[in-house]
Amino acid sequence: MKAAEFEKYTAINKNTRIEVVDILRGFAIMGIIILHSIEHFNFYRFPSETPFEWMKFTDKAIWDGLFFAFGGKAYAIFALLFGFSFYIQEDNEKRKGRDFRLRFLWRLVLLFIIGQFNAAFFTAEILTMYAMIGIVLPICCKLNNRMLIIIAVLLLLQPVEWINVCHAVFDPDYVATRGINYWGVTFKAQSEASFWEMVKVNLYEGQLASLIWAWENGRIFQTAGLFLAGLWLGRTKLFVYSKEHNRVWLKYLLFATLLFFPLSGLQGMIPNFIANKAILSPLLLIIKSYTNMCFTIMLIVMVVMVYYYSTNKKWIRKLAPYGRMSLTNYISQSIIGSLFFYHWGFYLDMGITYSALFGIALFTFQLIFCTVWLKHYSHGPFEGLWKRLTWINAKR
Repeated sequence: MKAAEFEKYTAINKNTRIEVVDILRGFAIMGIIILHSIEHFNFYRFPSETPFEWMKFTDKAIWDGLFFAFGGKAYAIFALLFGFSFYIQEDNEKRKGRDFRLRFLWRLVLLFIIGQFNAAFFTAEILTMYAMIGIVLPICCKLNNRMLIIIAVLLLLQPVEWINVCHAVFDPDYVATRGINYWGVTFKAQSEASFWEMVKVNLYEGQLASLIWAWENGRIFQTAGLFLAGLWLGRTKLFVYSKEHNRVWLKYLLFATLLFFPLSGLQGMIPNFIANKAILSPLLLIIKSYTNMCFTIMLIVMVVMVYYYSTNKKWIRKLAPYGRMSLTNYISQSIIGSLFFYHWGFYLDMGITYSALFGIALFTFQLIFCTVWLKHYSHGPFEGLWKRLTWINAKR
């Protein structure tokens, strides 16, 4: 690699963006939006019959394939990069002799408000959860790297589910308590309610349904762990190009690959040997979480390697503007998805194959919009608003 290219790729401070991080974020948002499209944006209403016999095959292949590739992984990448972004902002302020922690707490308050706006359209949104869990970053940002990664790993190990497993092992009568299921209420609103009635349900029952689901599926501790892992990645500068860093990435790829296949096999085997659901359910959740994390690492390394070693980076760089406007893309997909699939809007009744094509079309539209927008502005609409409000009344 030429010296000029090296400088371009390795710049990390002085407000220079790391392009591969934007590409990864764009890759994650792309996966999230296409998944949401085949789920009809958390509205599981599908035609009883397919228009063509061959679509029975494509519907299943697309559903299984997309969830295998992106289910639980795209969100993990997005969460990891949330922690990484905190590092960039915190480090930039530290270099100016300023403490970013209180300003970041205000930034989380703003994200919570933005999340409420997003939740009005889409029940399974994550911004509200990020705003609440994000407090772990200013709390832990003064810890050394060793302690930071230890806490991150402990959180990613799913400690609550291990407690449930141990409890069930030693108490045969133990039954894990489950939260109230609000999804029936939200489905009814999505399928029958007017716009304002839907908003009312989404902002209460929808938020509760989403947060309870996140807790019961291990997403709370996993997200906190990924935030801290992203902070650690920023400190170690692994996204900065160097031969040594690339060797580290390849080691992670080897480690994740060696774990992924036996963990995948365990998911299918364990139900044949454990009948007690109080043990089986949390254990399967733990193994699924570990499996998804391994595949997430594999995806990250593959994107990083393709970016740094591809002879023609033009095609992969197209995802960079999409990643730079990830917040705008995430919120706009909620509005568009709600408009097209819910009762208050067009109430489309599409099978999985057509829904996947809808998701690809939505992604393409957003990609073109982002590319054009960033030729004229430095930030996306919601990114710019969030930034301006973050630094309101600040002397910079």
